[in-house]
Amino acid sequence: MKKIEAIVKPIKLSILRDSLIEIGVTGMTISEVKGFGKQKGYKEIFRGAEYEVHFLPKIKLELFISDNMVEKVVKTIKESAYTGEIGDGKIFITSVEEAIKIRTGEIGDNIL
Repeated sequence: MKKIEAIVKPIKLSILRDSLIEIGVTGMTISEVKGFGKQKGYKEIFRGAEYEVHFLPKIKLELFISDNMVEKVVKTIKESAYTGEIGDGKIFITSVEEAIKIRTGEIGDNIL
């Protein structure tokens, strides 16, 4: 089992969600996060005063999937989140040692 974490632009969330459901993803968790990478934020003018926004709003998706779905899920995220501009996001893949469904006590890939 793998955990895939993706940090993407908020405007891509609905497209990404629909695309992942279409390929068979049965669940995901999203969080509204803020951060920066090479983009480093931006300057904005509000009521005549200029200020810097250091942390940009992003969406963090977390998915737990079986090993055989990794390539398909990563490809779908890359295609759905792509704009070609700086700040499109990142994808992280980690191995999951164990997973237990609280309600039933099921263990491993059976919980997916």
